[in-house]
Amino acid sequence: MSMSSNIDRRTFLTTAGSAAAAATLAGCSGSDDGSASDETTGTETTDGNEAESDLSGTLVYARGDHPQNYDPQQTTSGEVAKVSNQIYDQLVGFTPGSGGQLRDGLATEYSLEGTTATLTLREDVTFHNGESFTAADVRATIRRFTDNEYEHYLGDENRSGYGPFTFGNWVDTVEATGEYEVTIELTQQYAPFLRNLAMFAAAILSKSQIESLDNQVQLGTEPQGTGAFEFSELDNSNQRVLLSANADYWGNGPNVEQVVFKTIGQNSTRVQDVINGSSHITDNLDSQSSQQLENAGSARLASKNGINVGYMAMNQSRREEFRSRKVRRAISYAVNTQAIVDSIYQGFATTADQPLPPDVLGHNEDLEPYPTDKDEARRLLNEAGYGDGFEFELATFSNPRGYNPSPVETANQVRSDLEEIGLTVEINQFSTFSSYLSYTDQGRHDACFLGWYTDNADPDNFMYVLLDPKVPLDAVPDGQNWVSFDTEGYSPLNVAGWAHSEYMSLVREAQRSYDDATREELYVEANRIAREEAPWVFIDYAQTLRGVNEAVVSDSYTVTSVGGPFLNTVELQ
Repeated sequence: MSMSSNIDRRTFLTTAGSAAAAATLAGCSGSDDGSASDETTGTETTDGNEAESDLSGTLVYARGDHPQNYDPQQTTSGEVAKVSNQIYDQLVGFTPGSGGQLRDGLATEYSLEGTTATLTLREDVTFHNGESFTAADVRATIRRFTDNEYEHYLGDENRSGYGPFTFGNWVDTVEATGEYEVTIELTQQYAPFLRNLAMFAAAILSKSQIESLDNQVQLGTEPQGTGAFEFSELDNSNQRVLLSANADYWGNGPNVEQVVFKTIGQNSTRVQDVINGSSHITDNLDSQSSQQLENAGSARLASKNGINVGYMAMNQSRREEFRSRKVRRAISYAVNTQAIVDSIYQGFATTADQPLPPDVLGHNEDLEPYPTDKDEARRLLNEAGYGDGFEFELATFSNPRGYNPSPVETANQVRSDLEEIGLTVEINQFSTFSSYLSYTDQGRHDACFLGWYTDNADPDNFMYVLLDPKVPLDAVPDGQNWVSFDTEGYSPLNVAGWAHSEYMSLVREAQRSYDDATREELYVEANRIAREEAPWVFIDYAQTLRGVNEAVVSDSYTVTSVGGPFLNTVELQ
């Protein structure tokens, strides 16, 4: 896609700085970690040297990884969402800084009664390609994600795991009942549906673009939405993304001329970049980098209670040992999650005890984290017939995530803990998060680290999305609490292969109820089962942490745990 007239490639590369040099300083491989730069914007001087930085018109967001595909329907990566949420809008939005309060998006009115969702759309909105936004775009977007009879269906091999639980399992029909009216018929009552409309994967795409592409994968490198910023350039060699302001944006902002997402894999280097003023905002902080910010005079640490969970899943589909509840519980007793939270995350998280984080409907207040008890772990292994131990692979990503800011260090802690009970752990470390997700999606891991930020602040987004296999109940053999990844309809977001029929029945019943009290009771019981059955080692609930340079007008940027980041309102000094 061509760049806006007020931004050229030289400006972008000047903004990007020298990736190779900074990657060398950071001690990171250039293929993964990107870099810090000394300067972030400027104009070229006559002798080709960079002029002094001027950040006033350019917001620079530093992150830990660089995906190369920005199609919101092809990914489960939060790194993609950071960018795509600037380019696209959803039908419904989240109020910045709230715990998931809904607000108008591309729809100004929306309701759900029984199995019918009705939406009135905003008029006078245009896509970045100049096309007017209408109900036809909504219909094409949903069909591309869910309807295998649609000529432009993304395809099972390309669409992300969000497809089934965002729309696919629920939408029976979607019709444009007027130019700005949409009616969606669901296959059943589904309580979270309006919240699903606000998720990043529910971004509204351009029908014109969808139907003009020769290859649907192409949309990920040429995204065209209705958002506050237009996609201008994807610079994979320097691990940068450039966005330019959408002067015709229907909502608030934007307040800066351009946004640059740049990649710096090393936490301390990325934070120093914010302290130096070469970046304005960064995320996925660990304890050390957070302390750097707290001690800096030119930047601040901004925090908010998170709505997330970090865990280690044991793949029952792949490893027979993990099919024993006693083995899974033994591992949960052996892993010192308190040490991980206290020593590695250093107080920026709390130990987890169930899939659902606090402050979400259905969190079971009566549960406690597994205590570290190596003797109990050994006893359970002996009872399960594995007293002599066994060896398994633990797959981990390298780049920091908010729910696991130091994944390699965490993996080493787990390995050390499990060695004490006779288990041998081989750490399989991936350099990029995208390759890691591809590996776990295929179920090739024995065990793996993952985590989840809420998409919509609904309990279903954790309980069903992550631990229900999405297969019919009768697809689970009697007396078996797991299914293989190749089971028809299986969702690889359930990386544990867990298929507990009673748990599945509870969370599916909760989906169908529009009564909060009923839903809460069902989820409380489902959490109890998950804690006892231990398909995961429940590791942590992390705070949402951001590093913010003093050049950012304080009231213009809101740290949020649901949706975002909301960069359309950000102003620079």
